[in-house]
Amino acid sequence: MRVRKAVLPAAGFGTRFLPATKAIPKEMMPLVDRPIIQYAVEEAAASGIEQIIIVIATGRSAIEDHFDSNASLERWLEERGDIDMLRTIRRISEFGTVAFVHQREQLGLGHAVLMAKDLVGDEPFAVILSDDVMLNPSGEPVTRQLIDAHVTHRGSVIAVQRVDRQDVTRYGILDPLHEEGRLVEIRNLVEKPSVEDAPSDLAVLGRYVLTPKIFDVLEQTSRGAGGEIQLTDAIRTLIGEQPVFGYQFEGTRHDAGTRLGWLKANVAVALESEDADEFRAYIRGLDLRD
Repeated sequence: MRVRKAVLPAAGFGTRFLPATKAIPKEMMPLVDRPIIQYAVEEAAASGIEQIIIVIATGRSAIEDHFDSNASLERWLEERGDIDMLRTIRRISEFGTVAFVHQREQLGLGHAVLMAKDLVGDEPFAVILSDDVMLNPSGEPVTRQLIDAHVTHRGSVIAVQRVDRQDVTRYGILDPLHEEGRLVEIRNLVEKPSVEDAPSDLAVLGRYVLTPKIFDVLEQTSRGAGGEIQLTDAIRTLIGEQPVFGYQFEGTRHDAGTRLGWLKANVAVALESEDADEFRAYIRGLDLRD
């Protein structure tokens, strides 16, 4: 069965970016000229996703407004003769079907995914965490890579990359059962282990392709750390019922959910933009001495 739908959780409070996120979701923070979440939506569309389901917090409509059409703005751009920008703005509302689900309580990533159950139905689907900005300018989008692995192996597939051993305490870490090329069959997941107890250096990052069985598991998953329903806990249970794989994707990941990661992501995107040469010249001219 084809993977046609993607769930994008976007209902968090964004506390790391306060006060900037007091009035807008952190997913609307800009990376150069587009909000963070638009990169995730563009990745989904480029991966063949036909319906995008964005889970948002009640009362915060900025994301809905962004992906809706804006007739007055389009008319103003047309009257000015700014046709290139007009095309850019219109393209935002043409990514395919974009639906919104309201998460009335912030009860964790697993709960956010569960909120999309009725719209996803009984078919495999992708989960894209927009905080993790995945750039692969010369190759396939990361979500497409996971979909291809799912089609071949029929199990759920999680995006993973090797991290420095000292950083394993920040991630969910794979306990590998078998590794072949980029694909890793998973025995277990360990959430933020100590350096000494980490079963590998393969970290779970923000892309998933999951079978619909995950919804049954989530409905039975008890609240974990912070009183939240953790997606990692549900996937750990799923491993006992179905094959779950990690895929060491091709591409670069930037953690735009932290201030430093967001700054790095802006630099990376700027260096791929039409202003890249001028931006490089600016950086070379900076006095970076302490």
